[in-house]
Amino acid sequence: MKTLKENLPGFLLCLVIAVPSWFLGKKFPIIGGPVIAIIAGMIITLLLRDKSMLESGIKFTSKKILQWAVILLGFGLNLNVIVKTGAQSLPIIVTTISTSLIISYVLCKVMHIPGKISTLVGVGSSICGGSAIAATAPVIDADDEEVAQAISVIFFFNVLAALLFPNFGTLIGFDTTTGDAFGIFAGTAVNDTSSVTAAASTWDAMYNLGSQTLDKAVTVKLTRTLAIIPITLVLALIRTKKEKNAEGGKVDMKKIFPFFILYFVLASVITTIATSLGAPASVFNPIKELSKFFIILAMAAIGINTNIVKLIKTGGKPIFMGLCCWVGITCVSLLLQHVLGIW
Repeated sequence: MKTLKENLPGFLLCLVIAVPSWFLGKKFPIIGGPVIAIIAGMIITLLLRDKSMLESGIKFTSKKILQWAVILLGFGLNLNVIVKTGAQSLPIIVTTISTSLIISYVLCKVMHIPGKISTLVGVGSSICGGSAIAATAPVIDADDEEVAQAISVIFFFNVLAALLFPNFGTLIGFDTTTGDAFGIFAGTAVNDTSSVTAAASTWDAMYNLGSQTLDKAVTVKLTRTLAIIPITLVLALIRTKKEKNAEGGKVDMKKIFPFFILYFVLASVITTIATSLGAPASVFNPIKELSKFFIILAMAAIGINTNIVKLIKTGGKPIFMGLCCWVGITCVSLLLQHVLGIW
């Protein structure tokens, strides 16, 4: 009861930000609710003189609610569908993810960019934008300002991709009678689901393809999402090793191991079994929507805990890293599509 009393004021403030951000995100999908919530949180925190009563609830929302969001995200993954239709794009997905992670690691060392921001930008660029950042942040113990910075970088290149890629696809000669080539390109080279959807839907509208491109792009994107599992587990092992070295071999695994990722896997298995037994996929739509809302709620809390002035001052290097990851992923995706005869 005491914990509820402590958490309620901060949680309610995050909720007040999250609800309008949710609706605005629906109206402006290219920007998306999470980014709107972060920006709103950053602005509101400038007006707050004393946050002491709110701190407990804000921390709870930015940490625990974020983990619950990732768990619920698993209900949107039918592993049978992903394995069946994602196989064609798997070599491209693996290579683009590897490219982004390598670029972020090299630039982290060369440009002396903080390790946690580099990890978040690399993972966000390579896997699935905000969702990957949401899953990775608790594993590497990133603070709210680091999460906000990574989300801001990913958002910037998401918007550019959604606006530029459909015309770029036409310019380089993607097949306009089918959505396969552009769908795979959008699913592998665009970071966040909202921007993948926006780019693919634009291509469908440009060439009267119904939802061919969108269906392909979303399936490829969901296949990419599964990479959250091995990457977060590897990061957890790396963190465990560092903690052991720092503390002379005494580490509490319960505090470090990302158990919420196991629940994420369990959620996807439940969805797969249920749909295999005849349950319609639409049964899980409300849970998927709740997952998206929880991410927005957590981003509101992260925005409140972020110093916007500091974010702007220190944003140059992470933006350059995001650009390099974005260009690298785009080039590798196009090259492999050409090699595999898709384009």
